[in-house]
Amino acid sequence: MARVKGALMTRKRRKKTLKLAKGYFGSKSRHFKMAKQAVMKSGNYAFIGRKARKRDFRRLWITRISAACRADGVSYSVFMNGLKKAGVTLNRKMLAEIAVADEAAFKGLVEKAKTAL
Repeated sequence: MARVKGALMTRKRRKKTLKLAKGYFGSKSRHFKMAKQAVMKSGNYAFIGRKARKRDFRRLWITRISAACRADGVSYSVFMNGLKKAGVTLNRKMLAEIAVADEAAFKGLVEKAKTAL
């Protein structure tokens, strides 16, 4: 049986890594060894960033809801408790969108939350 030489697959694997490192500064985009390290590191940052983005958006929505609630004279925690007791099952993303886009509807939700308490 003939010996299999790995040059083709090695080159393919290295080209794939260098393609992922395109645009990196200096040697990181040209030398395989440095590119491999940079791609691994950036992959870790991307993974962490995808998790952090969810936390960041939730924090933003809560801030927007809280600001709209305070304008109507009620705190965020009291508002959320009132909504839960009133049986309103809107998530924070939708509540924040309503608070920004439709103030009258949000005032209605605040009143509903106040009466439920």
